[in-house]
Amino acid sequence: MSKLNGDILYLIFKELHNDKNTLYSCLLINKTWCEIIIPTLWRNPWKHLNYQKVKVLLDVIISHFSDEKRNILKSQNIYFPTNSYKRPLFNYISFCKHLNLNVIRKIIVNLGIDCILNEIICLFINENTKFTHLYIPRNFDHYIHLIPGAERCFSNIEFLSCYANIDYYLLNGLKTMCKSIKELEIIHEECNNYDISELIRTQESILNFSFISNNMIKESILSFSFRSHDMINDMAFCQFLEKSLIKHANTIQHFKMTKPPATQILSYFTNLKSLELSNRYYYSDQLWNFIKNLSLPFLQILYVNYIPVILLVPLIENTDGYLNEIAIYDIKYNDIDCKRIIQAIYTKCPNLKYLKLNLSNYAIFELEKLLINCQYLTGLFIVKSGFFNWDTCFEILSKSSPIGLYKFKFGYFCNNIESKSFKSFFDNWKGRYPMLLQFSQLNLNNYNSLIEKYKKRGIIKKFENDKFGDFEW
Repeated sequence: MSKLNGDILYLIFKELHNDKNTLYSCLLINKTWCEIIIPTLWRNPWKHLNYQKVKVLLDVIISHFSDEKRNILKSQNIYFPTNSYKRPLFNYISFCKHLNLNVIRKIIVNLGIDCILNEIICLFINENTKFTHLYIPRNFDHYIHLIPGAERCFSNIEFLSCYANIDYYLLNGLKTMCKSIKELEIIHEECNNYDISELIRTQESILNFSFISNNMIKESILSFSFRSHDMINDMAFCQFLEKSLIKHANTIQHFKMTKPPATQILSYFTNLKSLELSNRYYYSDQLWNFIKNLSLPFLQILYVNYIPVILLVPLIENTDGYLNEIAIYDIKYNDIDCKRIIQAIYTKCPNLKYLKLNLSNYAIFELEKLLINCQYLTGLFIVKSGFFNWDTCFEILSKSSPIGLYKFKFGYFCNNIESKSFKSFFDNWKGRYPMLLQFSQLNLNNYNSLIEKYKKRGIIKKFENDKFGDFEW
């Protein structure tokens, strides 16, 4: 296998770009493998960083400084809290496709060497790099578009994340360089820059758009310190921004918003395939009423957070059977609501592959109907609501799960499950595809030996604990 064609190896390692452990283990096979894997690992070096990895990453970045640059910085009494200086084996920075200025600034500030931020940025922006993803921090006052080589660096930007109050001069510079943005993430702030709408209009076709509300605005409203004219200005900006999206109504496939839209913009997105809506700052339910009349026939993915069930049910019912991923987060609903949402799902979503929902004891037998009707289900994430009969739930899962369902995650408050309930569930799973099992919070002292026993028997293929958020399915 070590003599596989380089092009084939590249395609294999490209598929493994999220599996860092496997890539690291393959680095030492031979020189060819190493030369193919290093660019894959450095495509986005900012992902999955912890404190220890930050120090190593900074070592590598600083090793790209020339001797002349290091001497100049030392003459200014600037020293680096890193290992001894060694020239890098590769020009790692040239492999970087994601320029995450948020992470760079955070690393530099946390280590107390923010005085070299500009020098670090200049290492990345040069004639040898060409980025596809650009992340700009809040209140960023470095004019990166003026750095030599910037035009080439940013000419192929496909993803841009920035704050709505981005500096006018910087935004104007990016508008002239970035014409092929496919994914745009705007973080909503006070004192917003209206020229962002012009950036949106000048793009050839936007596929993914995210408008994320900064909670500082909402907190100000709740504390009554947010003046009425500021609220009017905020609404005017949102309306202006949303109208600029109409040009891309036929091309936008993914839309994410963490506050109610100020216009009827969602009604334009007839080709939408993925929708994420969040009401995490508790805007009035009335502001979300438009959802009831929303028709998205081609919708495949629906992620919602704190959206009332009374609005979600008609939204699901107005789709045409293409929904294959549904995640319902942090919704406080009663037993009847729980039953209604499950009924809507198994009636209108025959192609469902992944589901996350709060499940109440009252609606537990609706889960059985869902398992029977949704035969393509692969992953199931259950967060129990109130008193819950785990024995009945496990019996239904082992009896009625479709053949492809083997990825399970159980949410909070699972430590009251008796060991015999788990044992019965695992025994009844015998002969089926080994399960991938995750818990958000489970006291392993009570269940560890039992889980290890069934891993050895091949009933459980993989077990993970303290895993928050959705699982990769």
